[in-house]
Amino acid sequence: MYTTYNKLIRDRIPEIIHAAGKQCETEVMPEAEYIQALRDKLVEEALEAQKVEPADLATELADICEVMDALRAVYGITQEQVSQLQAARRDERGAFEKRLRLLWTEGADA
Repeated sequence: MYTTYNKLIRDRIPEIIHAAGKQCETEVMPEAEYIQALRDKLVEEALEAQKVEPADLATELADICEVMDALRAVYGITQEQVSQLQAARRDERGAFEKRLRLLWTEGADA
């Protein structure tokens, strides 16, 4: 059966497909397409994390981290930069520890 995907895959996927006795075709994306594909993959992985059972969540989070690592590499962003910005945003806006849900606001700038 022939299935079309046209999506970003991990580097070893062709090897895994061939080891299973199947055939596939791949191509190297131009940089701009690759960057957009990484951004799309981040959303795809986040949506998968939203739907999985708790027992599978760690795997999906690992996939998200892998995509984030690739995006950081493409843009030359270090993990340290991300950690510093995360800490700054936590100091400025808080974390998610209190489990707060915003129900409504009122005012001209709401």
